[in-house]
Order: sequence, then structure tokens, then C-alpha cells
Amino acid sequence: MLEDYEINIDTIAIVPIDDTMSRVYETEEEYVISKSSNKIIEDNCKFYGSSYKGRCEGTRYLTGIKSKFPIIIEESRNMIFFPTGSFRNCNNCWIALNHIKKYSKTMFGCNITFCNDKNIPLDISLYSLDNQYYRATMLKSKLNDKKNFKN
Repeated sequence: MLEDYEINIDTIAIVPIDDTMSRVYETEEEYVISKSSNKIIEDNCKFYGSSYKGRCEGTRYLTGIKSKFPIIIEESRNMIFFPTGSFRNCNNCWIALNHIKKYSKTMFGCNITFCNDKNIPLDISLYSLDNQYYRATMLKSKLNDKKNFKN
């Protein structure tokens, strides 16, 4: 079990095991981290030069979203993650937008299939997942517009 984890371009999802541990899925590996999913996100926002609150304010500024913020972990590599629920919820999963291949409704929630064909079942409605996916793609679009405007 690891104590720290640096989110990178291979990170596809951060899924809580309980209040103090999470499973991090990468394209080729899986790790158990002795931190909550939200704490991993907070620490990585700082690692990449901001705070979680700052990332949320940036999302709000770019998109107008007011809750359940998708966030830019690292701008130059378009590392955008979205939550499956409220940040106050210890069962909150974080999903990397760029690694999603497809998702579908199941009897108990939804299933996300990632580009590496890894499937992760989530206890979230299709409506909520659609909404969070849409918000994250809107953030990515606004970020890309901003980058293209500079060039």
C-alpha cells in the first residue's frame, strides 16, 4: 500500500475503498493508496501548483458550473477529472475524462469502459453520469478554446 500518489496521464480513475483508502486505476496498473479519493485530488492540485478550491474557482469562471466541479489537474496535458458526487461525500470517485471509451446503465448504477477496456462499475445514475461527463467535456472545450486563442 502506498501513502502518496501522483496523478499522471495514465491515471484513469480514483475509487474509494473506505474513508481512508482508495484504489487508483491506471492504464496498466492498480494501486491501493492510504488516502481518501478526495485527499488524493487535493494533494495533486497542490502538487501541480494550485489548490482544490482554486481549481474549482477556475472551473466556475470558465464554465459557470456551481457544484460537483470537474477540475483541471494539469492544464498542458488536459488532465481533467470529474467527480461522481459531492466533494463532501467520502464515497466520491474521480474519473479521468480523456480515458473514457463508453459508459452504460446497469441494474445497480452505471458501468464505465475505459480506453484500455477496463470496466469499472459505479453506484451512480445514468443521468448523473451523463451530467458530470457533459460538464467535464464543457470544461475541456473551454480550456482548448483558451489555448487556441493564445496561439
